[in-house]
Amino acid sequence: MADYVQGDCLLDYTPSSAVAAGDVVVLGDLVTVAPRAIAANALGAVAIEGVFTLPKASGAISQGVIVYWDSTNSNITTTAGSNKRAGKAAYAQASGDTTVKVLLNQG
Repeated sequence: MADYVQGDCLLDYTPSSAVAAGDVVVLGDLVTVAPRAIAANALGAVAIEGVFTLPKASGAISQGVIVYWDSTNSNITTTAGSNKRAGKAAYAQASGDTTVKVLLNQG
């Protein structure tokens, strides 16, 4: 039998160092975004769903394509490699665009 623990699209999170609003937080293989600032060692929440505008690597990205978070360069890429799957591109972005709207954690 399952016990309901938490709803919505947020997960409780207590960071060891401060997190700014809009920061990407990687929890294991889960890419999340902090919708609000969280002080170090204080309980806050990170979003696991929703559409967020994130910085992107060079190159065009088609709508619906699987995208990954590159922690080394702090941006979204279409290259899997050692990067963490972030979700899917919510909209197409041209090569010269510096951001992409990402639908977080969509299979």
